[in-house]
Amino acid sequence: MRYLGIDLGSKTIGLAISDPTLTIASSFKTIFFENEDYESTIDDIKLIVKENDIGKIVLGLPKNMNNTLGERALITTNYKKLLEDNIDVPVVMYDERLTSVISNSILIEADMSRKKRKKKVDSIAAQVILQDYLNKEKNNYE
Repeated sequence: MRYLGIDLGSKTIGLAISDPTLTIASSFKTIFFENEDYESTIDDIKLIVKENDIGKIVLGLPKNMNNTLGERALITTNYKKLLEDNIDVPVVMYDERLTSVISNSILIEADMSRKKRKKKVDSIAAQVILQDYLNKEKNNYE
C-alpha cells in the first residue's frame, strides 16, 4: 500500500506518491485541467489510486499564515468531498503552508529554469506535503 499526496491548484494538481513502506515521498506527476474544472481530474486520480495500490490520499490544505481558512481552503474542502464521493480510500487534509516556497527553493537550488520550474513545482509541493505527513505519522507511532 502507498499514499498519494495532492497539491490542488486552480489549473493543475501536483501529485506525489509514497514508497510501499510509507517512508519516502516522490514527485509523481502534474495533472493539467481547465480553470477550476476539478471534476475532470477524478478519472485520472481513480486510475492512479487503482494502479498504485493507494490506501490513503493526503490533500494539502492551504491555510493562511495566521492559521485561518480562506477561499482556497473552501475549494480544497469541496475537492475533498468530490474525492470521497468518487474514490473509496480515506482522504485526509494536511497543512500545506509554505510548500510552494520550499518547492521553488528546491528547484532553484537544482538550477532549473523558470519555465521548467513552473511545470514541476506542483508535484514537488505535493511531495513536500506527503513527506511531511509521512514523517509526522511515523513519529506518532514511535
